[in-house]
This record gives sequence, C-alpha cells and structure tokens, in this order.
Amino acid sequence: MQDLDKAINELRDLCYNESFKNGWHTDSSGNLLDKNKGEMISLIHSEISEALEGERKNLMDSHLPHRPMPEVEMADAIIRIMDYCGRWGYDIGGAILEKLTYNAERLDHTLEARSKNGGKKF
Repeated sequence: MQDLDKAINELRDLCYNESFKNGWHTDSSGNLLDKNKGEMISLIHSEISEALEGERKNLMDSHLPHRPMPEVEMADAIIRIMDYCGRWGYDIGGAILEKLTYNAERLDHTLEARSKNGGKKF
C-alpha cells in the first residue's frame, strides 16, 4: 500500500483540475466561485441515488451503454468526491488509508460483533 495515498490524491487532483478547466469552479471571467459545500455534497448524493435506481431497475447507462448504470453513477460519485476534496485541499488519500487501518482494528466491525443481537447489520 506504499504510495497508495499519493495515487489517490493524484486522482483527486485530476478530477478537480478537469472540473476547474471545464469551468465548474469559475465564472465566465475566470474568477473563482464561492462554492456551496452543501450543494456539492448534495450532488455527490444524487449520483449515489442514481446508482441505486440503476440497481433497482437493472439498467444500463444511457451515456456509456456498454456499462451498467450503477457502475457509471458510482464513477460519477467518485469524480464528484475527488473534485470536492481537490477544491478544499483534503488529503483524501491519507484519510482513506488511515480509516482503513482504524476500521481493521474496530471490534464492532468483526463478523462476531455484527452477528450479535443489535450488531451492525448494514
């Protein structure tokens, strides 16, 4: 997992830079927009909802018809997450690896704990 955090942050930068280049973060004069974090998070949520709808209806994607809709919508969600993290300089690569390490040690994440009455089912 060496350098995985850097690779994730490179994806963050790619997604943000593409979004920036295409004008999603600036006005027509090139001035940085005052982006609403809640609105950006809602857009991430909408991609996840579209993935759920694709699963529910077993749909193929309308833009990439050779791919299942949930796959494409999950990609859209990741792109939006990475764009969000890039906009505010979040070290998402480091945070993901730290969270994976933390979760590996959590007692409530074990199969035994999840199987107990009142355990995490989903």
